[in-house]
Amino acid sequence: MAGLGDHAVTNADAVPQRYEIPESLAGERADVGLSRLTGISRNKAANLISDGLVTVGGRKVSRADRLIAGGILAVDPEPEPEPAAAEPVVQLPIVFLDDDIVVVDKPVGVAAHPSPGWSGPTVTNGLRAAGISVAEVGAAEREGVVHRLDVGTSGLMVVARTPLAYTSLKDQFKERVVDKTYHTLVQGHPDPSTGTIDAPIGRHPHHDYRFAVTNDGKPSVTHYRTLEAFSYASLLEVDLETGRTHQIRVHMAAMNHPCCGDLTYGADPTLAKRLGLTRQWLHAVALSIDHPQTGERMTFESAYPADLAHALAVLAD
Repeated sequence: MAGLGDHAVTNADAVPQRYEIPESLAGERADVGLSRLTGISRNKAANLISDGLVTVGGRKVSRADRLIAGGILAVDPEPEPEPAAAEPVVQLPIVFLDDDIVVVDKPVGVAAHPSPGWSGPTVTNGLRAAGISVAEVGAAEREGVVHRLDVGTSGLMVVARTPLAYTSLKDQFKERVVDKTYHTLVQGHPDPSTGTIDAPIGRHPHHDYRFAVTNDGKPSVTHYRTLEAFSYASLLEVDLETGRTHQIRVHMAAMNHPCCGDLTYGADPTLAKRLGLTRQWLHAVALSIDHPQTGERMTFESAYPADLAHALAVLAD
């Protein structure tokens, strides 16, 4: 029989690890005794017992059971964890790349970074797969990411590759030095055709996955102007003063002009089907920043992807 310190409890062990309970542990609680016998934490010992992996004399024990000297305490190996599913990798169109920043043209269906509940491709993983390093600052799952686009929104994103660039870009967004321009196709015809929406945005009171204009929300300001009016919809250019989650989608829905295809925020599914849309018609068409290293003003542009161009063509017929 094994004595104190003769074995360690590991996932790789194929057979139970057995320990003879010494006189010094007689009367101790099972979780305390297991901790002392193996060197694992008491919390870990308690979890093993709760999972039914610990027996004394062939009988499963509870944490509060008292040990008897000479008894045989056995610990079954923990089940191997299920391997995590590999995150799908997408090839990202690179608009600009240098030692400090990388600008990507994010496709629809790609998240900015990993998050709970999302198992699809991400910008951060796509860059990693392409051998493009990013700044190792910020939360581990979103290293280098200084702003985001929704999964269903396409267009331009800048990612920092160095800590200096990360700090500079974060400051530029905070001080509103960055210019972000979006185009969106909305239902109907906003009146006035050019204007500003100044309405606070917060969590929707009844739907966790949505946002809404709320009295206690964060200040949110959206500027828009109509570029072209169609029979049932209008193409708008939008500039943001603030960067709230779903800001354009929420503000347009609050005006009763939701983004075409945006069923989450009240868009007409019949019109969406007619236009061939399976997501909101929203695209980040231009991005202007000051280069973190040189200070040079840089502007990047992105053409409409095929699904959005198709919707416009249908309207123009």
